[in-house]
Amino acid sequence: MFGIPGKQAVTMTDAAAKQIAKLMTKDGTQGLRIGVKKGGCAGMEYTMDYVDAVDPHDEVVEQDGARVMIAPMAQMFLFGTEIDYEVSLLESGFKFKNPNVVDACGCGESIKFADMDAPNLQS
Repeated sequence: MFGIPGKQAVTMTDAAAKQIAKLMTKDGTQGLRIGVKKGGCAGMEYTMDYVDAVDPHDEVVEQDGARVMIAPMAQMFLFGTEIDYEVSLLESGFKFKNPNVVDACGCGESIKFADMDAPNLQS
C-alpha cells in the first residue's frame, strides 16, 4: 500500500526473526500482525497479535522463516521501522526503531507521530 518497489516496509534483526519464527512454530500461527492504535501517554501504541490467516490487504514481510504482517492503516506509520528482539537481565521483548516517531513517553511504551489525524488506527 505505502511501499517502495524493491524495499521491504519493515526490517527485522536476526534476533527478531529468530524469535518470531520460534513463536510461529510454538503456537502454529501464520505470523505476527503489527499495527498501531491510539493510547498511552504519548498518544499511540504498537500492537502485536498472532495471526491464523493472512489478510489480503496486509503488507507481508518474511525473513528466515519469520512472517510479519502490517495492518493496512498502520503501514504509513511503520514504513522504515526496524524490529529487534532484546534480552536483558530484567526484561526481554520486541523493540521498534521507527524513523517516523517524533516523540515517546519516558517508559518507551507509547509514541507520537507527526500526523496524529489519521482515521481508525486500530489494527
